[in-house]
Amino acid sequence: MDYMRLALAEAEKAGQSDEVPIGSVIVAKTGEVISSARNMTLFLADPTAHAEMLAIRKAAQNLGNYRLIDATLYTTIEPCIMCMGAIVHARIRRVVFGAPDPKWGGGGSLYNFAEDRRLNHSVTLSSGVCEAESRELIQSFFRSRRTKQQDEHCS
Repeated sequence: MDYMRLALAEAEKAGQSDEVPIGSVIVAKTGEVISSARNMTLFLADPTAHAEMLAIRKAAQNLGNYRLIDATLYTTIEPCIMCMGAIVHARIRRVVFGAPDPKWGGGGSLYNFAEDRRLNHSVTLSSGVCEAESRELIQSFFRSRRTKQQDEHCS
């Protein structure tokens, strides 16, 4: 639960920067946090700069190895198909996420890369951890954006 709180804190920072509020934390088998990140697609002008991707990159750099065997990734929203592909490539053992993503989810909502036996690695998934907080954070972000857009059109 504490690791998910760290991911939520990262998500809040993303939202404060007008990024989609998603945060991720990667934890080693020992319990040590080896990286944390938040969405930065706008700031970096990079469509791959999702919280999970940035956390994976930082963890790999911190460990000096692209394989993150026995690591657990905590993230506020179900990883998208791109991020789940990277998770499988990095050999992350487990993903814990808050709210599902029915439009982009690669961990069971739209696709399930975690259990696709055609891939060379499977990932254990745990969903619904801090789900209400994760869902509220992202829903309030998009509500706010819609309100701003409506206000701009009425001006």
